[in-house]
Amino acid sequence: MTVKNCILMAIHRFLLQLLYLERRLEPPFRPAWNAVFREPGVRLVQFLINLRRKNEGLKIAEERIDPDEEQSLNDIIDLMADQMRGRFKPGGYERGGNTKTHGVLKATVSIRDDIPAHCRIGIFAEPKTYKAYVRYAGPGPNVPSDIQDVGFLSMAVKLLGVPGEKLMDEEKFTQDIITTSGGPTFVTPNTRENAKLQYWSLVDMTLYYFLNPFDSHLLDMFMQSLWNETQTNPLGKRYWSCTPYLLGEGQAVMYSFVPRVNIVSPIPGLPFGKVPFNYLRDNLSKTIAETDVEFDLMIQLQTDPHLMPIEDSSVRWPEKLSPFIPVATVHIPKQAHNFEAMADFTKRLKMNPWHCLPEHRPLGNLNRARFRLYRELSNFRQEMNRVSHLEPTGDEAFE
Repeated sequence: MTVKNCILMAIHRFLLQLLYLERRLEPPFRPAWNAVFREPGVRLVQFLINLRRKNEGLKIAEERIDPDEEQSLNDIIDLMADQMRGRFKPGGYERGGNTKTHGVLKATVSIRDDIPAHCRIGIFAEPKTYKAYVRYAGPGPNVPSDIQDVGFLSMAVKLLGVPGEKLMDEEKFTQDIITTSGGPTFVTPNTRENAKLQYWSLVDMTLYYFLNPFDSHLLDMFMQSLWNETQTNPLGKRYWSCTPYLLGEGQAVMYSFVPRVNIVSPIPGLPFGKVPFNYLRDNLSKTIAETDVEFDLMIQLQTDPHLMPIEDSSVRWPEKLSPFIPVATVHIPKQAHNFEAMADFTKRLKMNPWHCLPEHRPLGNLNRARFRLYRELSNFRQEMNRVSHLEPTGDEAFE
């Protein structure tokens, strides 16, 4: 390693230690801070992001493929596979993204009977209840102590028993919806910039993706920092898809899972004591052993193709232009959460937004990338773990 790289690495580690300290100190004041400063901060950052954007002249639900998109995707796949090789050993490979599993829970998803007529499409066509699995995870690519994670979670819901031909044929009867708690925008605007993020992640200096003076992404960093915070319980957060999806021809939507009850759990050991390595899993297990949990599945329709873009995931779709509409209820019943008993099942599970009906086709460059990215990396992970893919039915038993 060169002297320059050693200095950069030392600075990166120092900045991470400051972040870890802040994570320990923020829980008492962060809710009040969010209430006062988050929304004004988001509006300011979004204004600055929009200032540098040009109107591409696209229509509602219209996509545009850049000439370098395939190369960016190839770079992302190679870089993430290299990260997995460097971090895991055969038999213990974790996912390249949404890496650290906090829990997988049985659930039902009930489609509402009061959905507006123009939204009654695909899985939302009629009132119906589906069996489902809900997976909660950390962002990755590492499996750190929860207090040292980067401050957001993912919630992936797999509907079971969904009839109809799917866009990805590796599963026949599922529909997957993948979301994160890191706010309504994604960490990178597109695949081109995501490839840069994966490079810095591979060399273990992720912060330089944002701070590199020759190619900085400060506005994206500020937007993410307004949402990322010390997490207390995966069951009490709001989650966003951050990327758009079709809702039949000529309509595009974002998804969001909104908890019906605010759940905040204590974190043992704060501020300066020993914090359990997997406290998020512990808090999830304790909550779901004592009570049912429910989320509203909401959709937000694209109404302005410039201010609500398909190809730029750094832009929050304004709710004043299109408020979220409730379309389903996710009910997670009280249950014993035995993580160890479910470990083998989790290794065989795949989540991919392309497990879907054509009416809900993923849109935009990041979603187009996920078709190959998620498929190839999950196949690689399962090959290294010597396990086979399982399409679940909801009748699995974990004892």
